[in-house]
Amino acid sequence: MQVYRGMNIGTAKPTIIERRGVTHHLIDVVQPDQEFSVANYRRLGRQVIDSSPVPLIVTGGSGLHFRALVDPMSFAPTDEEMRAQLEEQALDIVVAELTGLDPEAARYVDLANKRRVVRALEIAKLTGETPSRRARSAEAEDLKRYVPEIEFTAVGIDPGSALDERIDRRLDEMRQGGLVEEVKGLRDRLGRTARSAVGYREILDHFAGRLTLEEAFDAIAQNTRRLARKQRTWFQRDPRIRWIPWMEDESDRVERAMEILT
Repeated sequence: MQVYRGMNIGTAKPTIIERRGVTHHLIDVVQPDQEFSVANYRRLGRQVIDSSPVPLIVTGGSGLHFRALVDPMSFAPTDEEMRAQLEEQALDIVVAELTGLDPEAARYVDLANKRRVVRALEIAKLTGETPSRRARSAEAEDLKRYVPEIEFTAVGIDPGSALDERIDRRLDEMRQGGLVEEVKGLRDRLGRTARSAVGYREILDHFAGRLTLEEAFDAIAQNTRRLARKQRTWFQRDPRIRWIPWMEDESDRVERAMEILT
């Protein structure tokens, strides 16, 4: 989400001062009303890697974005008009059409998630590739076996037992730093992806009258915890990541990470 201009506080974007002396990439790439897909991230990220004369640090982001950057992952074409038409239909209708094309679709697509069902159906209509066919491709097999396309060393820092406390502290800092005001100033310019970001969608619900401000911040904390645990589970499945325990002293964490990197 740090690719979006203006979404600074809610994404914990590095400040201008923090970026001095250290080149940061893929920050402030697009306006918040623009869509920025995983495919966009892979394309721009690979350009940065290919042109860099020095090793790079990839940090943050979701497990999917990380794998899209380092692993073999191609992306099917899109058709905005077709997708819009599919999104207008009820979930049971698009599910029926997808399962009609691919009776095994439920093994590979969450049929309760309309966005994923629509995307799978869009791909099937555009390319003829059903979810089960894509799942059996050579690329999919390499992904299952964690065969990378580019060389890397990965370090994971376990969030530790104080994760919830750190999330609450971070959220309080965002609130004091002006998160509500930031969302208020952006609310008319947030596209579909940007407005789905944790911290933004809950405050948008507050402005829409669906949540009180306190309820919105409670929801942000809860959704952040859920996201953190989901991402931890995702990353822990990757056998290439070497984990180190959480240590309160930052210098200790850096020292342990450097032992692995060097």
